[in-house]
Amino acid sequence: METGMSALAARLHLKHLRLIAAIAEQGQLSVAADLLGMTQPAASRTLAEAEDRVGAALFERHPKGMLVTDIGESLARRARNILDELNDASAEVDRLRSGLGGVVRIGAVTGAAVGYVAPAIRHLRRSAPEVELHVEVSTSDTLMAGLLSLRHDMILSRVPVGMSPGALTLRRARGEQVSIVANIAHPGFARPPGLADLADNDWVIQGPGSPIRRAMEEAFLARGAPLPRNVINTSSLLMVLALLQGPEAVTPVSQEVAALLTAGHASLAVLPLQDRITVEPYSLITLRDRRLSPAAARCRDLLADLVAAG
Repeated sequence: METGMSALAARLHLKHLRLIAAIAEQGQLSVAADLLGMTQPAASRTLAEAEDRVGAALFERHPKGMLVTDIGESLARRARNILDELNDASAEVDRLRSGLGGVVRIGAVTGAAVGYVAPAIRHLRRSAPEVELHVEVSTSDTLMAGLLSLRHDMILSRVPVGMSPGALTLRRARGEQVSIVANIAHPGFARPPGLADLADNDWVIQGPGSPIRRAMEEAFLARGAPLPRNVINTSSLLMVLALLQGPEAVTPVSQEVAALLTAGHASLAVLPLQDRITVEPYSLITLRDRRLSPAAARCRDLLADLVAAG
């Protein structure tokens, strides 16, 4: 057997709720009818139908207007709450359709996060402030796993070695240039060093197999220099900052990250290295067959424009 509330919910329609709320607010059937774009006879029939379905009078008719009954006041209050929720839902649907709201999940390697994702977020915040953004900064292998498992809408990374890119859409970015950041007390600021001159320094660097690590090792080997022996493996920028307090520590990072580190810390600067070191480019990557939400598509297009501009 239906309860009174569920039975009432089944009997009343939105047209009834809109009219009840409007009459309670305006106090006049004719004014409420005009507000809802109804004729007065149609409004009278709709109100009579609502009262019949409720089984009680909702308003008392007086020459000067309509006085709401206790039952009518209770129902009008709940009707207004329902209508407000529906209006909010409609507005939210419009925002989602237009890409002005929703959730976007981005993954990026460190240099891309600083160089592309951060500017894209600033732009998106101005045009669509209600979009909820999630950004993960990690290695290409981890990011690709997140993209394939649909944890990310898009990533800025490299395609892992051995993986076929057939299921992916790629927009290639420019190659990263590596900068060596050190404490301003480092002796290399007195005379521009070559890589071989830094072999005995304390190197704070991402773990084996990372693109910057590979680029550095290849650069040492290409110059016939011994690989650094004193290596601290970390991908944490906080740990990098802590370790760069020493005058013998150096860290290789992308140009974008180097600019961020040195701008925020007066004790750090980019060493005037004699050698130029570059890392293979990363790409803006999405799944070829995945349809992005309007908000995610808007963010992808922003990133694609930034990547194309280089």
